[in-house]
Amino acid sequence: MTSRPDTDDYLSLFLNDIPLMDVRAPVEFSKGSFPTAVNAPLMNDEERHRVGIRYKEQGQDSAIVLGHQLVAGDIKAQRIEAWKRFTLANPDGYLFCFRGGLRSRLTQQWLRDAGIDYPLVKGGYKALRRFLIDALDAAIASADFRILSGRTGTGKTRVLNQLPNPVDLEGLANHRGSSFGRQVTGQPTQIDFENRLAVAMLKATHHHQGPVYLEDESRLVGRCALPETLRARMAEAPLLILERPLEERIAIIREDYVESMLADYIARDGDTAGWHNFCDYLLSALDRIRKRLGGDRHQHLRAMMTAALDRQHSYGDLSLHHDWIRGLLEDYYDPMYDYQLSQKQGRIILRGGPEQLLDAART
Repeated sequence: MTSRPDTDDYLSLFLNDIPLMDVRAPVEFSKGSFPTAVNAPLMNDEERHRVGIRYKEQGQDSAIVLGHQLVAGDIKAQRIEAWKRFTLANPDGYLFCFRGGLRSRLTQQWLRDAGIDYPLVKGGYKALRRFLIDALDAAIASADFRILSGRTGTGKTRVLNQLPNPVDLEGLANHRGSSFGRQVTGQPTQIDFENRLAVAMLKATHHHQGPVYLEDESRLVGRCALPETLRARMAEAPLLILERPLEERIAIIREDYVESMLADYIARDGDTAGWHNFCDYLLSALDRIRKRLGGDRHQHLRAMMTAALDRQHSYGDLSLHHDWIRGLLEDYYDPMYDYQLSQKQGRIILRGGPEQLLDAART
C-alpha cells in the first residue's frame, strides 16, 4: 500500500464519502459518529474506563502503561486484524480517534508494525464534528430552499426524491414524521442526525446548482430535532403543494404503513412475532394521538383498525384498512393540515400533481 499523508481536508472526506475507521471506544461511537465511519476500537468501554481513571489519578505515562497491559497478546492481535481488514477493504480511507492524538497514533504505529501504512484525520472526531457544525450553519444561511408540502398520504417523500436537488429529512432521521412514522430500525442519535444532515447539505450546496428541496416538517422528525436556524429558513421559503385524490392517498398510506411495515416486521422478527409487533405498531401509533382525536373518535377508529387487522390476519384481505385510513384523513389529518396551510398562503408558488411539480422543478 503506497503511503498517503494524514489529512485535514474535511470537506473532501465528506463530499466524497471517504471510509473512516473510528478507533474510539464503542460508548463514544454510539453517542455519535459520521455516515461513512465504522467502529474498530483500540480499547473497549471497560478498558477505556480503567485507563481514564489511571490518567486522572497518576497521569498520562501511567495511563499509557496500563493501556499497553490491557491491550496485549491475543486481544492486541484481534484488534490489529480488524484494522487490517478495514484498511484492505478501504485503501482510500482514514482512521481517527477523539482528538487525533494518542489513540490514533498508536493504532497507526501498530498497523505500521504489521506492514500497513495508513493515514489519520488530523484533529480527529472533535475537528470533524466542529467542521460539520460550521458547514451546516453556512449551508443553511446560504441555500435557496423550496419546501414540498401536501396533505398526509400524497407521497411527498416519493416525489421529493425525484426532484433535482433533494435533502430527505425523514430519510436522514429514519422516521416518517407522524405518529405512525416510526420505522422497524431505530432512529439515529441527535448528533448522528445532525452529522448526516450536515453532509447532505454540503453535497446539496457543493454538487448542485439551484434550489435545495426539503419536505415540510415540524420541529421534530420523530425524536430528531431540526436546527432552529433551518426551521426559520423553511418557515419563510416558497411552497410547492402536492395534490392527489383521496383514493390515491388512501392507497399510498396502505402501501407504506400496512403492507411495507408488515413486510419489514416479518423480515426482522419472523412470521408470528412480526405480525404481533406490526399490530402493536399500528394500534400504539393510534393511541399516541388519542387526546387529540378525542375519546369517542379514538375508540371508533381503534375498533375499525382492529377489525381490519383481524380480517387481514384471517383472510389476507386488506380492504378494511381503507375505512380507518379514510376516517383518520378526513376527520383528523386534513382539517389540521388545512388550518396550517391557511397560515402560509402568501408563500405558495405552485400546486399540482406529481408530474406538474416535477416538470416545473426540472425546467
